[in-house]
Amino acid sequence: MRARAWLVIVVALSLVGIAACSPRSSATIEIDKPVALADAPVHVRVGGLGSGDEITISAQARDAGGKVWRSQAQFTADDGGVVDLDRAQPRSGTYKGVDGMGLFWSMNPPDGDPDRAVYSDPDQAVYFPAEGPSFTVDLTVAVGDRQLATRRLTRQWRGDGVTVRTLRMDTDQVAGVLALPPAGSSSRVAVLGIGGSGGGVGMAADAALLASHGYPSLALAYFHYPGRPDQLQDIPLEYFAAAARRLVTESGVGRGRVATLGYSRGTEPAMLVSGVVVYAPTSRASAGFPNSGAAWTRAGRPIAAGSPIPVERLDGPILLLAGDDDKVWLSAWSVQEVTDRLDAYHFGHPHQALVFPQAGHGVGTLPFQPAGTTLVHPVTGGLIALGGTRPANAAARRDGWTKMLEFLAQQ
Repeated sequence: MRARAWLVIVVALSLVGIAACSPRSSATIEIDKPVALADAPVHVRVGGLGSGDEITISAQARDAGGKVWRSQAQFTADDGGVVDLDRAQPRSGTYKGVDGMGLFWSMNPPDGDPDRAVYSDPDQAVYFPAEGPSFTVDLTVAVGDRQLATRRLTRQWRGDGVTVRTLRMDTDQVAGVLALPPAGSSSRVAVLGIGGSGGGVGMAADAALLASHGYPSLALAYFHYPGRPDQLQDIPLEYFAAAARRLVTESGVGRGRVATLGYSRGTEPAMLVSGVVVYAPTSRASAGFPNSGAAWTRAGRPIAAGSPIPVERLDGPILLLAGDDDKVWLSAWSVQEVTDRLDAYHFGHPHQALVFPQAGHGVGTLPFQPAGTTLVHPVTGGLIALGGTRPANAAARRDGWTKMLEFLAQQ
């Protein structure tokens, strides 16, 4: 009889212990912006837990190929039974350190090497259809195999009222994707986006997001695109000037109120034509790609590879961003060379240089998107090492995008 009584007590105490350390089923996921632009940070807070509860928070999203990317991190609830992602450090997971958006950029594909993969959502791949492009991210809170709460976020590539249309060589004399802010928006500088050696319309998502922030934008295609040359060779700089004029006409901004946003090879025409924001830049003209020869011409004459880009002739402010571990070319060195030349010339406009530690060629642009550090080049099909680490590149894109928007706002 006494043994049975002790057994009852032990079982009761065991159940009390389990109840004390087991996360409550009433957990809630609080999100400040359930629907927001893809470049907007969101604040995620899990409540309704017990003090010291150990939980796993995961995120997942489907890419353009139908694959589900996933991230997760393990946390311990604070004394109030809360896990606030802006303040909590994961015990383990796909990212380290306190990072409110860590679950977003650290998502991994279901197969293959995450360092050789890039997430792109289905709507982004078809240049933002009229029904309003967005993608969803599902958040889940669980303990072991037991799910406590779920919440879905909608991430928009284009804000309400933004219009997007494709420009074609045969009808518009330039090719690319034009994104305009809602009618009646306050007047802001227009942005001409010039992508890198991947060709095509590499900055379509950037253009849509910039228009959502009030900046009329044109993501320009200059090679490897219908109506344009197959290779980056003998591209007239006059084409970029014509694109800027077309952007002025389409957007209604005043003449001279066009800024360029260049990335990698796109920084060359950006700085040769005007130049405001350049990611992973070079300070000298490079050869054609993927073959040799001249990449650019001016007035029909080739610009020799190795020629210094005459940044002293720029007619406005410039922001340069690079990673100090760029494996494609020495963009951080180029940033320093450009800055030194501007200082020596007593350049009359503001110029700012940002070099991000441990970041590579993937230093920009869109924040919070999962991206690897070694990619298959869309033109050559070969592997290209970009350098940097995923966490450092993610931090650079987050901070650099914010600085870029602040910089544009001052123009």
